[in-house]
Amino acid sequence: MCMEDGQIVELYWQREEAAVWQTQEKYGALCLSVAVGVLSDRADAEECVNDLYIAAWNAMPPHRPGNLAAFLATLTRRIALKRLRMQTAAKRNGGEAALVWEELSECVAGADDTRQAVEARELARSVNAFLATLRHKERRVFLCRYWYFDSVGDIARRFGWGESRVKMTLKRTREKLMRYLKEEGLL
Repeated sequence: MCMEDGQIVELYWQREEAAVWQTQEKYGALCLSVAVGVLSDRADAEECVNDLYIAAWNAMPPHRPGNLAAFLATLTRRIALKRLRMQTAAKRNGGEAALVWEELSECVAGADDTRQAVEARELARSVNAFLATLRHKERRVFLCRYWYFDSVGDIARRFGWGESRVKMTLKRTREKLMRYLKEEGLL
């Protein structure tokens, strides 16, 4: 039986190794799913999840997450994206993430200059505000694709939709995002 999240966090704070085992038991599949979505390679994803346990151990304390699942998914995503950047630099396959970045490229520029880094916080705030304006399912589809890097086919199966409906929903949402960012003066 799985422990409650608060109990797992407390194990981390007490520096009990059982925290890692409880995390693996309760959230291992979720974290693996996030990593596979980014990397499209199960072996690399499994290594990311192993790295996650070390990252969670090092993050708690001092951090005490209010939502352990979101905290672990975010850590996993960061670790997987870091691995993806290393793979891309080595000219390996970018997986589903490469398609996701290409789809969003018309909405969000990917320049590496200092000004872009400074504006990233404002952009993140605006994207979060935009997401709050979406209907629940529209927001979930958008996040499945652009946060968790789920394939269009996986999203279609999850929502019981056809792939063309998912693609059209994503296209319309990207268009709304572009208009929103233009109104905010970010495009």
